[in-house]
Amino acid sequence: MQKAELFASYTLGDIELKNRIVMAPMTRCRAIGNITNDLIATYYEQRASAGLIITEGTSPSVNGLGYCRIPGLFNDSHVEGWKKTTNAVHAKGGKIFVQLMHCGRIFHSLNLPDGAIAMAPSAIIASGQMWTDQEGMKDFEVPKEMSAEEIQNAIIEFEQSSILAMNAGFDGVELHAANGYLLEQFISPVSNQRTDNYGGSIINRCRFILEVVDRVINAIGANKTSIRLSPFGVASDMTYYPEVEETYAYLAEQLNDRGIVYIHLVDHSAMGAPEVPFSIKNTIHQKFNNTLILTGGYNLESAEADLSSGYTDLVGFGRQFINNPDLVLRLENNHPLSEKMDYDTFYSASEQGFTDYPAYS
Repeated sequence: MQKAELFASYTLGDIELKNRIVMAPMTRCRAIGNITNDLIATYYEQRASAGLIITEGTSPSVNGLGYCRIPGLFNDSHVEGWKKTTNAVHAKGGKIFVQLMHCGRIFHSLNLPDGAIAMAPSAIIASGQMWTDQEGMKDFEVPKEMSAEEIQNAIIEFEQSSILAMNAGFDGVELHAANGYLLEQFISPVSNQRTDNYGGSIINRCRFILEVVDRVINAIGANKTSIRLSPFGVASDMTYYPEVEETYAYLAEQLNDRGIVYIHLVDHSAMGAPEVPFSIKNTIHQKFNNTLILTGGYNLESAEADLSSGYTDLVGFGRQFINNPDLVLRLENNHPLSEKMDYDTFYSASEQGFTDYPAYS
């Protein structure tokens, strides 16, 4: 099989990617005190052969730190911590975007620092549990419904975090509007039952996310601003609603008008979620003129096929990067992928199952 498409360079905004392989964002919970460290820098450096790395979800606000040991990006300590990673990746010729992820209603109070308040569009509890270091697995809790002032404050937090991302040396920002976190919580009528200008109609439910996008563009430029979407996703207690296709068609049009550098569309059907219909992927691709990244269940052959057909511009790989730090070289040289993966250490705090997976030999 010809592999020219996957391993060809690609111009993304004003940066040049050395190939079309994207390391998809994956939460790994190694940021002790919510500050990234040398261990995290080593992890990303090992995987810098990817054309583009998108970091694990990183909170733009103290109120968005729903999980234990996830990184933040809202103060100078966070900037200094992330500089270790961006410097390491750039030294290897890689490019890296930070994913800004506000957890919203996906939280437990034991994971929040003192003074933090978990907020969401509506005070609706999500079904499910999450890990806490203090007491193990705990049920999600009821979030505070955001006031009009708190909505505006959250928009400003995303803007300020994007500026800090530039200070930390990132090549761009990906807004996490997928997987049931705050931005998607506003999009979906399942989690958003507001009766003001941020709830009800499709236009109102998309207002918050688009206002965030506008502020981030104003702060760092459209060519450094991107977004992740997961229509039909069921993560974090998201469920189907009848106008889902219409909602994402509207979003794609609005995002296209704003000229953001890419949309990252994720399909979790390979992990048991409902498949994202071709119709909605095609609609987004047709309405959005800039780069499209598709992630979900790809291998070498399917990635090549979708690139060659013009179905996508870049291809995201997730879990294969966990136990194959040299995934790009393995794919390019037809080396076998490692099958060994320690699921028990996905979200632990140590280097085990994080930086100790070997390259191909």
